[in-house]
Amino acid sequence: MKKIIGILALGLITMAFVVKSESPIEKEGEGIKFKSLTLEKAKAEALENDQLIFIDAHTSWCGPCKKMAATSFKNAEVGELFNEKFINLKIDCELDADGPEISRLYKVKAYPTLLIIDGTGKLIKQVVGFKSEDQLIAFANSVD
Repeated sequence: MKKIIGILALGLITMAFVVKSESPIEKEGEGIKFKSLTLEKAKAEALENDQLIFIDAHTSWCGPCKKMAATSFKNAEVGELFNEKFINLKIDCELDADGPEISRLYKVKAYPTLLIIDGTGKLIKQVVGFKSEDQLIAFANSVD
């Protein structure tokens, strides 16, 4: 009897996870599209296209970073705004070539740190910590 109850409980937990993960706001292919560019190439592109650069400065071991990557960054409304307004970079501050330089230049002390810079590298805005979809939208809209 205990085995049957255990199997049923496991099945219910699995079903709850599947239902939660199929949110229409988090469809595959939506959300922020991060480019694989060096900081220098992103700055050149930003100057050429008169855009700002959004940088997600994170690490591979950061729990809140992983949560944002799986939720907030995949939101369709967030993606639409960020993809239109910014050149988006996702930089692992420990493993990516530009990571240590970005950490030094922008005094990154905690993760995630979200940066908005211009094409010359000037810091426009910086926030630290997990951000919800609404907080990301407000962050993006706080700069022009």
